[in-house]
Amino acid sequence: MGIIKISEQMHENLRLTSGALSRSMNAQAEHWLRVGMLSELNPTLCHGEICQLLIDTERQAQPSLRSVPSAGLEKAA
Repeated sequence: MGIIKISEQMHENLRLTSGALSRSMNAQAEHWLRVGMLSELNPTLCHGEICQLLIDTERQAQPSLRSVPSAGLEKAA
């Protein structure tokens, strides 16, 4: 774990968004980093497909989530 510097505007965006989405600022930043990285690595996927990919990955890692419906979205991969 380390420290990264971000602009004041990005910090404010993180603060506002994390509050609105009930996430810590670190969790919100990590979410944006994860989605952005997957967007760059998979330029043909839309935001919804990337989110579904993250949900599917989490579901595989946590057996208790396997029974949670996928909201009718198809697998992105």
